[in-house]
Amino acid sequence: MKIRTGFGYDVHRLAAGRELWLGGIRLAADKGAVGHSDADVLIHAICDALLGAANLRDIGYHFADTDPAFKGIDSKILLRKVVALLQEHGYTIGNIDSTVVLEAPKVNPHIAKMQEALAATMGIAVADISIKATTSEMMGFAGRGEGIAAYASVLLEKT
Repeated sequence: MKIRTGFGYDVHRLAAGRELWLGGIRLAADKGAVGHSDADVLIHAICDALLGAANLRDIGYHFADTDPAFKGIDSKILLRKVVALLQEHGYTIGNIDSTVVLEAPKVNPHIAKMQEALAATMGIAVADISIKATTSEMMGFAGRGEGIAAYASVLLEKT
């Protein structure tokens, strides 16, 4: 068995009047992420980590933000497509470790629901998905409430 690791990072600007989608669920918030799709920063970071581990480029290569087919798309659909691509190349997901950086709203109360949504989308166990949340102590773009960031690390197994 061959194992591979991958790392993903994504960031989106926050704006009033937008929905905030995170980890496949909608959170009540004063501001939401701005992007071509639903701007789910956590799913995008996970997609990049998965694609990178398999040496299959990145999310922008597969789902260009200039393609009208992806305008407003649910990022869970993109994640399903990434998992299918991994399976075509003989990979299975070992585990995912991720961190979301956001001042408000608080992410921690929603982590279990996000894990369930992601597990169902990828066809893996909830126990294989770690989601952590932190703030940036009011520093930088995330600290000022201008944006949201997410990091993800993954382990893939080649069967």
